[in-house]
Amino acid sequence: MKNFGLFSEPTIDAGFEDYHKTQGAILLDVRTPEEFADGHIPGSRNLPLSELARIKEKIFEKDTPIFVYCHSGSRSQQAAAALKQMGYCNIKNIGGIIHYHGKVEK
Repeated sequence: MKNFGLFSEPTIDAGFEDYHKTQGAILLDVRTPEEFADGHIPGSRNLPLSELARIKEKIFEKDTPIFVYCHSGSRSQQAAAALKQMGYCNIKNIGGIIHYHGKVEK
């Protein structure tokens, strides 16, 4: 029996499309600098999960749309929760780059 996508989560590809459609949005990669250098989604900014508290130095407006991704989706989920606790209110976890089908740059 098919669930017709009722319980599936949006893909990183759909999240990337939403990012492009959202004015003023930031695409945030929370992987390590080494992982980022190995390949990242074009236009993304790198701020490792371990340094997430520094976001206040980079994104001042708490309502800025932030689309977060990592390798598999686990760290981005943690980052999204932490950002919400810091008062950022427009956060979307788009998952892991391992599921991304678009262009990757180094």
